[in-house]
Amino acid sequence: MRSWPRPDIPALPGSGRAPRLHDDSSGHFLESAEAGAEATLYVCGITPYDATHIGHAATYLAFDTLVRSWLDAGIDVVYTQNVTDVDDPLLERATATGVDWRELAASQIELFRTDMAALGVVPPASYLGVTETIDEIAAAVDALRTKGIAYPVPTPDAAVTGGEDWYFDIAAAEAATPWVLGSESGLDRATMSTLFAERGGDPGREGKRDPLDPLLWRAERTGEPAWDSLMGRGRPGWHIECSVIARDTLGDTICVQGGGGDLVFPHHEFSAAHATALTGERFARVNAHGGLVAFDGEKMSKSLGNLVLVSQLRAAGVEPAAIRLAILSHPYRDDWEWHRGDEQRAAERLAGWRAAAGVAVVADGSANAASAFDLPNGEGESEALDLLEQVRTRLHDDLDTPGALALFDAWFDAPHAPAATALAARALDALLGIRL
Repeated sequence: MRSWPRPDIPALPGSGRAPRLHDDSSGHFLESAEAGAEATLYVCGITPYDATHIGHAATYLAFDTLVRSWLDAGIDVVYTQNVTDVDDPLLERATATGVDWRELAASQIELFRTDMAALGVVPPASYLGVTETIDEIAAAVDALRTKGIAYPVPTPDAAVTGGEDWYFDIAAAEAATPWVLGSESGLDRATMSTLFAERGGDPGREGKRDPLDPLLWRAERTGEPAWDSLMGRGRPGWHIECSVIARDTLGDTICVQGGGGDLVFPHHEFSAAHATALTGERFARVNAHGGLVAFDGEKMSKSLGNLVLVSQLRAAGVEPAAIRLAILSHPYRDDWEWHRGDEQRAAERLAGWRAAAGVAVVADGSANAASAFDLPNGEGESEALDLLEQVRTRLHDDLDTPGALALFDAWFDAPHAPAATALAARALDALLGIRL
């Protein structure tokens, strides 16, 4: 599956440091990558039935900031993102709207690509749909079955008599591997039980050994897409998909597993559990999650329908740089609320910076930089070198984008030499993806 075009990232003098990130597993701040080593990142992608709302954008902009900081530190980055292009919510939306599920997925994936390109997000090196990796996922489920960490549950509503769903055996995994329930999420069982029921789990399923055991392989039901496997015709469960795609593209242990805060449990807990059960290795050294975004007093979600879509803002004439600025003004780990007019306030802030930098916006919404922006590196830039180092310091501290943006507020409030302003503008573009 193709991703989207890579934005141009200006070169900056010197180099930054790999950020320290809050690891939700341990509750500590950990180095996200080692100097001189390759940085590997897996961020869970969309289920393409309605993309891309501000909550999505906040997640991908947070980890785009991480990627940009790694690149600024001179670290090679290998980034993978999946697309859950077959899943219950997608099939339900397709049925409700009378659209073929494949057509619905394709249209929303294309919209997501367009939104990410407009927002200047660095694309993943591997962008893979579940439907492209069915064979690999089925092989992983079979390997868990062979290890005795998966078990069947009779499924009377299967399309074929005798069809069985396959589940991950938590107790068997804990006995055979370094993983134990809660080791990734840091949550207690009571909290996990509540979240499991709310987030796609089936704790009341008859025949399961543990109410929290997650689905690995769903037997074919009449009218649903299905693929052949050693477990019979069916399709993958949610968590095993990310385990396989991440391991196949990034290796057994990765630097950072990222996503929205609603993925901490059950998705990231069990995707890590599946990977560890297959390899015996810890899945990710850092588990980092963005906060959830609310609108009109409730968490922004497709099920509630209270979505602010990036594509709708863009269609209304909002410049993507203003959307990006509005989102990065919030700490990535915090829950926050999008308010009507946030995009306008961000646009005004951006316009103030442009006025101070001598940038005019032309009719198509793009920016025309003053000729000083093209001055060679080193000619009069010394004024801005301190700003650059301060911005790098803020991003090193758990991606403190609000703190970094405040530095630019202060910078553009004062007069500076043209070449210094040019370097400040390049730093804003390279590190925060906001182009004057």
